[in-house]
Amino acid sequence: MKNYPPEFKADAVALYESRPEATIRQVAADLGINPETLRNWVRAAGASRPRGRRAEVPAEPPTPLEAENAALRKKVRELEEEREILRKAAKYFAGETRW
Repeated sequence: MKNYPPEFKADAVALYESRPEATIRQVAADLGINPETLRNWVRAAGASRPRGRRAEVPAEPPTPLEAENAALRKKVRELEEEREILRKAAKYFAGETRW
């Protein structure tokens, strides 16, 4: 059984929570870990994805350009977070390999 550092576990749970469209299986595959391992970490962290929330009605609907800009900014944040987590995972696994 592999031992993972607490930072890696926390980052894996954060990645799972940040990707509502992804399953545990998909996130685990991205990180190269067993899906049950990730599922246990998520449970241990008490993490849960937010359930449906009522959207607040904005005073003025955003223009198509503003909506696209907001969506792109959100995607950039998600990708930056994923990249950072994957970098940490790669660093961890590189240190584990003995050539």
